[in-house]
Formats: sequence, C-alpha cells, structure tokens
Amino acid sequence: MRKIKEREPSAELKILRLLHPRMQLPDRQYYLHLEKGYAGELQMDAWIEQGLVNDCLVVNDLLLEHKRKVFQIDSLLIFQEMIHVFDSKNFEGDFYVDANTWSSLAGREINNPLYQMERAKSLLRQLLQRRLGINLPIESFLIFINPEFTLYNAQPKLPAVFHSQLKPFMKKLNNIDSKLNRGDEKLAEQLVALHSDEPPNIEKPKYSFEQLKKGVVCGDCGSFMLEKGRSWVCGGCGHKENAQAAIIRSAEAFKLLFPDRKITSNTICEWCAVEGDRKKVVRALTNHFKRVGDGPASYYAD
Repeated sequence: MRKIKEREPSAELKILRLLHPRMQLPDRQYYLHLEKGYAGELQMDAWIEQGLVNDCLVVNDLLLEHKRKVFQIDSLLIFQEMIHVFDSKNFEGDFYVDANTWSSLAGREINNPLYQMERAKSLLRQLLQRRLGINLPIESFLIFINPEFTLYNAQPKLPAVFHSQLKPFMKKLNNIDSKLNRGDEKLAEQLVALHSDEPPNIEKPKYSFEQLKKGVVCGDCGSFMLEKGRSWVCGGCGHKENAQAAIIRSAEAFKLLFPDRKITSNTICEWCAVEGDRKKVVRALTNHFKRVGDGPASYYAD
C-alpha cells in the first residue's frame, strides 16, 4: 500500500477552527458535526494504514468536478484493474432503515448516505470514462467506523462495512489479486491533479477583524496563550511555544481569515495582543515573509 495524497481538514473546517476560540459561532453544532466527521475520516485512515498490505494506491480526500457537479471522495483505493471508493461515516447511536428511509430510533430522519455515495460513484465513473479514457470497475462502500453505531433492518447486500466487520473486510482487501503498473500510478497522479483545494460557495460566518478576540491561540487545545517573555504558554493545557513560532502561526491564521488584508507588523501585534517587546513581531515576520516597501506603509507577503 502506498499513499499518494494525504488528508487535510476542509477549507471550511480550517476557517471554523480559527474562528471558534475568537467568536461565538452562529451554528456551533454544525462545526462540531464537521469535527466529528473529520475525526471519523482519520480513524478510517488509521484502519487502512495499519491493515492494508496489498499492492494498491491510496488517494485521500478528493474534491472533483464533472459537468459542473462537485463531488467528494473520502478515500479512493486503486488496485490492479479495480477501484474501491470508501465513504467514512462516524455515526453514533441506534438507527434503522425502512426501504430508502434512514432514521434514529427516536424517529429523527437523516439523509440517506447511500444517495451521496452512489452520486459520487456515478460522477467518478463518468469523469474516468469521458475525461481520462479509463473504464475500470468501481466498488463503493460506506465505512461505519464508530463502534457505538447500530443499524437495524439493514439488508445483507447493503454496501456497508460496520465496525464489527472491519477486520474480515480488510482481509478481503488484502486477498485481492493486485500487481500495479505505471498506468495505475498515472491514474492516481491524474486524479490528484484534478483535485480542487477550494470547494465553491463556502458559507462562512460573518466576522470582522474588530469583533474577533485577539491573542495567540494554542495549536494543541484551542485555548488562549499567555505571553511570557520569549515564549507563549497555554492557559489551558500548559503547552509552551517560542515567540517566533507562535507569531508566524498566528499570522498564517490571520492570512487565511483575512485574505484581502495586508500583513503589517502593527496588525499582527494587535492580532496577537502583544504586550511586551513588539520588535519580536517584526523579527518573526521578516524571517518568514518578504518585506514589501519601507516605512509605515511597508507590509509582508509570501
């Protein structure tokens, strides 16, 4: 098994992670839902990495488009003359399925996850055939990674793998007759090249620089850090970080949240709530970015 593309948090999740400590999110539950989904994807990655020894290529976290239709694939596995697509689901609790309707035992209906998976499978097949000239069989599976999930009334032919089935399913994957060639590697490279980093129409919460809480946020726990001379110390978990690393990390967060604003030493001093020697901000920015211009109008860029 070789991994061709690593997984990263979505652009939406990255932004919400940066905003969460600094403002009250209008829909905190949605943010927590994204975090839980991403945690499930990481658990699926660990299951694949620890168990899959067959000759295959793993391409994670693809955002593709075909005929102006955007679709996402959590994990795509390329075997010899075969593709497997996995859709991670970190559902928790007791659910049941009645025909095409999925609901909790309390009667709360949820979106049928099969629809999204089948849509992605169909669009992937069309993309491979019409844009890349490739016609390979595709098998897709819902991977229910959470051990606290139960689905009642599920049909045996449901294309799903539950937590108790993970080990035997991995055994089946490792028994697939597979010997990859350069064509398989080229296919993985083409899919990565078609991946889009920015999904269209992200609905970001409304925020401004003035309203956001200022300070350096801990990269480990999300609490605010306290300035201690040449270091910042987290008030939540006690994590310690040198000043330059903390300032640059905070400047990168500012750049993601405010892509249209210039990075200046005064702005980053305010953003990090620097109370001590402001020269350390200038030193950090100068070491990491390129300074443009001189005097009060100068700013920093990549």
